[in-house]
Amino acid sequence: MRLLIISLLITATAAAQQRPNIIYIMSDDHDAKAISAYSKELISTPNMDRIAHEGMLFKNAFVANSICGPARATLLTGLHSHKNGMKDNRTRFDSSQVTMPKLLQADGYQTAIVGKWHLQSYPTGFDYWKILPGQGQYFEPAMINMKGDTGRIHGYATDVITDEAINWLDHRDTQKPFLLLLHHKAPHRYFFAPLKYIEQFHTKHFPEPATLYTDTAGHGTAWRLQTMSILHDMKLSSDLKVDPAYLMDIPELKPDSAEITYYRAIFNRIPEPDRSKIKAIYEERGKLIRDLHLRGKELLKYKYQWYMQDYLACVASVDENVGRVLDYLDKNGLTNNTLVIYTSDQGMYLGQNGWFDKRWMYDVSMRTPLMMRWPGHIKPGSVNTSMVQNIDYAETFLDVAGTKIPERMQGLSLKPVMTGVQKALPRKELYYHFYEYAADHTVLQHLGIRGERYKLIYFYPVNEWEMYDLQKDPAEQHNIYKDPKYGKILQQLKADLLHLRDVYDDHEKAGELN
Repeated sequence: MRLLIISLLITATAAAQQRPNIIYIMSDDHDAKAISAYSKELISTPNMDRIAHEGMLFKNAFVANSICGPARATLLTGLHSHKNGMKDNRTRFDSSQVTMPKLLQADGYQTAIVGKWHLQSYPTGFDYWKILPGQGQYFEPAMINMKGDTGRIHGYATDVITDEAINWLDHRDTQKPFLLLLHHKAPHRYFFAPLKYIEQFHTKHFPEPATLYTDTAGHGTAWRLQTMSILHDMKLSSDLKVDPAYLMDIPELKPDSAEITYYRAIFNRIPEPDRSKIKAIYEERGKLIRDLHLRGKELLKYKYQWYMQDYLACVASVDENVGRVLDYLDKNGLTNNTLVIYTSDQGMYLGQNGWFDKRWMYDVSMRTPLMMRWPGHIKPGSVNTSMVQNIDYAETFLDVAGTKIPERMQGLSLKPVMTGVQKALPRKELYYHFYEYAADHTVLQHLGIRGERYKLIYFYPVNEWEMYDLQKDPAEQHNIYKDPKYGKILQQLKADLLHLRDVYDDHEKAGELN
């Protein structure tokens, strides 16, 4: 009898280990264009590319609400924002609700999250967590542990988060399969990289997007109200690290006291000698503004380059640390039984329309990178063009683990398309709803649907519609809502929008859809 029990325990342990591990790596505001597996125009990211080359690259992955906190809540719940309650960055996430980590934990998985959380409440459903408070800091970041204690950790945030994740992997229960959510702060505003990558990128020059100098003429109210212009809204001192001393005698560029305070605070977090070396590099920007009298279009030209240098330097650091995780899996015999995902919480404007940030339903913001590797299950080098959305992630992980998916979840499991069982998802259009308005960047609330070719957006506070033919106008510059040639298509899109609102049970008052 004793031998039988031992045999059963061994069998159960072996069976548990056959269930795949899941490592979900999510960066913040990482646009697909800044990954060389998607585009070689801006940067080389060999480690992220490895996930795509050894697995699947999703060309049409999107989010349902392009902003940090809501994207994270959707990951956990498989629900749109109106259903999980996290509509904006200032809401407190109800951590008592059913989540994907809780379901996996109850089904025998060891669960952990390390890095950016940004949901106001503390994590639940995790055997281990260590998170950044709020947005976190790039240098010498503070982290909150499971006791609720907060302490600074020496180092650069992307390295620190990876260190903490690998340390958990080293000390986990090896008899259980695991779920690890590894959430980076980078490359979120204020785009501050470690010295070695600042040194690599500060002299690089990047191609300008075709719409960098686009103005608001011919566009609707939402375009005129937004405050995400690189020229007018990206701060020289806090965003681009220009020493305020170079700007104090230029009235139109002079930073206010809050910006100066922030500039000093972020530099004071950097240990010497790196602080002095970084300040010396960034001093060149102040000299250029002073000596070349940069204003208007010429200033935008330089600000765009500085933005790209800083943003992509942050991306390079993330790529290095993705490589560390992949190397760890190789060295510890975990590669073959681990599903690895790399994605972002949304897309990011990299100068298109002259903008930075996200929030919009336009593709630049709504689209997100998504790559998955699962040896033996996902064919290496495969590409999927189905429209997938972040409401699908929770269902996918549960399906991969063999855990029952709750009926109330609103997404679709991607496992069938990942593994080649089916070529496409049974989905005609995606639903989107953005709620946060006045807090940051002044993007009007809106909802809409995106199909393979057409997109319909309704900015309900001002009762304005926009419609785009994504085949003819992928940059979404020409609103065809009032073009009579598209009348029948428009009516179908409106009917589809009403239908999806019913499907997802989103009946909050949002103006009249007429």
